[in-house]
Order: sequence, then C-alpha cells, then structure tokens
Amino acid sequence: MFTGIVEIVCPIKKINQKELVILTELEDLKQGDSISVNGICLTIRDIKKEKKHSNISFDISPETFLRTNLRYLRTGDFVNIERALRIGSKLDGHFVTGHIDDISKVLSIKKIKDSYEFEFSVPDKLEKFIAEKGSVAIDGISLTVAKKIKNKFTVAIIPYTFYNTNLKSRKIGDFVNLEVDIIARYVDSILSQQNDVGKIEKLLGVNL
Repeated sequence: MFTGIVEIVCPIKKINQKELVILTELEDLKQGDSISVNGICLTIRDIKKEKKHSNISFDISPETFLRTNLRYLRTGDFVNIERALRIGSKLDGHFVTGHIDDISKVLSIKKIKDSYEFEFSVPDKLEKFIAEKGSVAIDGISLTVAKKIKNKFTVAIIPYTFYNTNLKSRKIGDFVNLEVDIIARYVDSILSQQNDVGKIEKLLGVNL
C-alpha cells in the first residue's frame, strides 16, 4: 500500500520485457521490499551499491509490461518512486494499491501562472470511478480531479508537485499509468451486489 506522495524521481538504467533497473539515491532498501515505480507495485530483486547511488533491479511479468506504460519507457526516462506505507506513517495523499487499472494519455498541458493544468484521457470502463474532487493516481502521484468531462478529466498541478515528479518531463501524447480510487471501487462493488439482490428478490417474490 502507498500514499501517492512521490519520494524521489529516478532515471531508468535498463528496461526490457522482463527486467527494470533504476538508479537511485534512496537508502535503507533491501531485497524483497515493495516499491511503487510510476505507481506500479514492484518487488526489489537485487541491489548493487555504488559510491552515491544504487542500482535497483526488478523483475517484470508479461502482464505488468503489457498493462502499464512500462512498454513505452526507454533508458534515461524518469520514473516516480515511493516506498511502501509503514504502519503508523503519516498519510498525506490517499490509499494507492500499486495495481494499475489502465493507461491514460496526456491530452493537454496548460501553464496557469505558476501552476499547471493537465488533461488526461480515461477509458470507458473506468469513467464511472472518476469524480470531481475525487482522488486518482497518475504514475503513482496522488492527485485531485478538478473537472470531469466525457472520456477525460483535468487535474491542477501545484509547482512543488510539477517539479518534484516526472510530470515536468511529460509531453502531450505521453502515456501514464492510471489507478482509480480504491474506495470508489468498493462502493461500486457494494452497489452492484445490492442491485443483484434486488433483481433476485423481484424474480422470486421474496425478501432476501
């Protein structure tokens, strides 16, 4: 579990369909730790320490490679990194699972004074989980939906978030990882079950 508060932005040293290697200054990492990489929960396979940096290696499953924006990334690209939430840690963002729902495309980037407005696409199947003032994770960044439009939504990015995440290197047309709010998913699941029970009650003429 993560919070969507990016700790550091790290360059990719190597990437292919089976392996990802990043270069990071983060300390206190060990094999087996769960790390959010662009919002994807990955497990550290190996750590090779250098003088000021460490090469952190992750195994990538075919499913993860195909369902996330990893397949669009190249050596030298920057990814958002966050270590897993610890019991008792302060929760500044929202609960982010690290399980990507789908990829989204950057549709527009507007500079508004010192801040920015990003517009992202949203697949039809996920649109019901997007709500104005609701939470969403883009490349592992906890963001608030500013405006919802058909098949797209906007978020307002403050200067700190822009300059301390990989948003500063994003361009129109780039693909990002999208994770909807887990609470919205649970609410939808509960309501769906209630609807199913109602249909069964009506069919059988009984109260379950």
